[in-house]
Amino acid sequence: MVVEYPLKMKVAVSGKGGTGKTTFSALLGEIYSRKGKRVILVDADPDANLARTLGIEKEIPPLIELKELIRERTGAEPGSSGSFFTLNPRVEDIPDRFFHRRGNILLGVMGSVRGGGKGCTCPENAFLKSLLQHLTFEREDILIMDMEAGVEHLGRGTAQGMDWLLVLVEPGRKSLDTAEKILSLGKDLGIKKLGVVGNKIKDKAEEELLKNSFPSLWLGFLPWREEIISADLKGIPPWEEFPSLLEWGEKIIEKLEVVNEEKESARCHLRAG
Repeated sequence: MVVEYPLKMKVAVSGKGGTGKTTFSALLGEIYSRKGKRVILVDADPDANLARTLGIEKEIPPLIELKELIRERTGAEPGSSGSFFTLNPRVEDIPDRFFHRRGNILLGVMGSVRGGGKGCTCPENAFLKSLLQHLTFEREDILIMDMEAGVEHLGRGTAQGMDWLLVLVEPGRKSLDTAEKILSLGKDLGIKKLGVVGNKIKDKAEEELLKNSFPSLWLGFLPWREEIISADLKGIPPWEEFPSLLEWGEKIIEKLEVVNEEKESARCHLRAG
């Protein structure tokens, strides 16, 4: 089956800590970039590890720490609250100037978005919120955001611009419970396409457990392999130690695209009716 990859798609990846969402985000970005697509990867997890997962050794400064830039764009001192500042600062040049470029991938590290879903409480939040909205609504790229557990800090406006919320789960009740909460929150925020991906699957029984827990949202799974752990210890991308991981990722993307087309067709049918 030949999949026509879209030029523009916005995906938020979430899940309980340790489920492998950063590995999955990097895998999606790598696959799309190999298809010749422009990819923006955003590390929105305070425990930022996306660069290392991609094998990037260079230290990438979090955007929230670019104090001079934030002061210039918002007109206020970073860290201040209760003062006047620009709520919608200019950010369209930020990805190309301040993200790390590797081939046709741009990687940005956000830093902690404190209270981002509750409105702007300081110049840093106003800056990051504007940047997220720009990436979501204005850029013609594939956007993949590696989130912390939960998506409320996206903010309702930005979340409604996401095409997908993909939740990583691993065998275990805690992971399943967290996934249910994240999916519920994503639905409340207005993200219409929700999907679940199983990770670290050792056998058919574990696959069936997760699949049966989310039958209507299931997109596929990634296997548990020693090579993936070895790649992490070596500081190299997991697909360099375990090349077949790219094939597993391709299967998930194919299913995602099929589900995406089905949902879009159903939506168009409802509108026509």
